[in-house]
Amino acid sequence: MSTLPLSGKLALVTGASRGIGAATAQALGAAGAHVILTARTAGGLEEVEERIHQAGGSATIAPLDLIDGESIGRLAQAISGRWQALDILVLNAATLGSLAAVPAIDAKEFARQLTLNIAAPQALIAAFDGMLRASADARVVALTSSVAAAPRAYWGAYGASKAALEVLVSAYGEEVKNISAIRTHIVDPGATRTAMRARAFPGEDPATLKGPEVVGQAIANLVQADHPSGYRCRIG
Repeated sequence: MSTLPLSGKLALVTGASRGIGAATAQALGAAGAHVILTARTAGGLEEVEERIHQAGGSATIAPLDLIDGESIGRLAQAISGRWQALDILVLNAATLGSLAAVPAIDAKEFARQLTLNIAAPQALIAAFDGMLRASADARVVALTSSVAAAPRAYWGAYGASKAALEVLVSAYGEEVKNISAIRTHIVDPGATRTAMRARAFPGEDPATLKGPEVVGQAIANLVQADHPSGYRCRIG
């Protein structure tokens, strides 16, 4: 019998083809969880899956576009047909969009941003609510940003989407905390060496930033700890 702390657990990580999502999936896999990897890029998912397998873990890839709401329902149907419970849901996938003054926000881009950053997480929670309730210790982890709580000029669109995500996930936690074993957590990864960070701060030296593996390991540690629902943290 495996002695790994997350042995027997099932985890689903969105945006798992690179960056923080990939690092989180690898950390969860190393801790013994079977990890379902979702993202649009099948090639990237296959690379992450291979790294998990090479490290002795197990994973399944599920390429999909979270903006396509029907794909989430199909994913939930496929997963529930194979497993009874979902123990860990990491809501990581997001789009930065263009940094712009509020009056200059492009309506079409903003709609897409809200779909991926807030509507898709709601659809995932709705689709997997039953499987999360079936877990003896379920965790829903949402990735946020400091601009959700501390508004910054030109970051209105992204900040608004992350503020909405925090409220949505926290409200879900309040709804289920007395009738299930589900706990929700909010994680602000802080400045991390990712492609999104490079787009937002093109003049920044990436060597001065922590790697995504630091965040991934912190999330893996979080879902093993006995923090209450609603616990939030920033990774320095």
